[in-house]
Amino acid sequence: MKSIHKKVMILVFLGLISSNLLAQNTDEDEQKYSKFKTPLTKTWINTYGNIRISKRLFWTAQTHIRFQETEETPFVGQLAQIYNRHAIGYIHSKNFNVSLGGVLRLNFNTSNNNADKNLVPEWRIWHQYMFAMPLSSVMFYHRIRIEHRWTKGFSDNSEYIFRNRWRYMFKAKIPLNSYKLKPKTFYVSPEAEIILQSGKPVAGSIMEDLRLHASVGYIINPRLTVATGIMYSQGQDLIESNIFKQNWTARFHVYFSPDFRKVKNKLPSIHMDD
Repeated sequence: MKSIHKKVMILVFLGLISSNLLAQNTDEDEQKYSKFKTPLTKTWINTYGNIRISKRLFWTAQTHIRFQETEETPFVGQLAQIYNRHAIGYIHSKNFNVSLGGVLRLNFNTSNNNADKNLVPEWRIWHQYMFAMPLSSVMFYHRIRIEHRWTKGFSDNSEYIFRNRWRYMFKAKIPLNSYKLKPKTFYVSPEAEIILQSGKPVAGSIMEDLRLHASVGYIINPRLTVATGIMYSQGQDLIESNIFKQNWTARFHVYFSPDFRKVKNKLPSIHMDD
């Protein structure tokens, strides 16, 4: 009888220990659950210039003005960033080109904290590889972009941190009222891009951004195109990898490609995009 009682006590004791360990593990697991922040609304106004310099070289000149919501005003409540992205590109063929250049991004403090600075610069070096793949009347694009970036916070004692960004974008352009992409043609353009990051400050926050974008565009002439669309994005917080940020962004685009060379020196049209 005593032997049975002793065995029962041992089983109860082991059960209490295992329950306590399971509860601790459950608490730890709960802390690791993914959490999504409330989506922010934003507006991006983007210009993309591809300016032909010579038979094979072109200058990429891009300016982006980005707004972000406030408590009173969605989408355009406050100025968030101003981009200046420039590069020299090389046209290898009609369906492939590469670019190398730099970026100056001005970051405005959009939070309500009492930071020391309201504006800090961010610096980047970037290189890009663009592949265009025509299929019937549709044009597909594969874009690989690698960025080396230096960022800092808004406090006086904040120092620059270095990270790499690894970006892949897949995009299509589908004409609506024509058999091909030509002047006076409307088109739709679905797009998906994954942005990964690496570097000492990153730790577990590898996925910086996943962007899903759909737009409608109009080709005014061979040198000018306009488009507008909506983008949903999400990505890990740099400090807490289980926290995911979300955004809904209204995007407005202007594409221009002046060519000041003599007519006899011009190549056939090249498929270049953002």
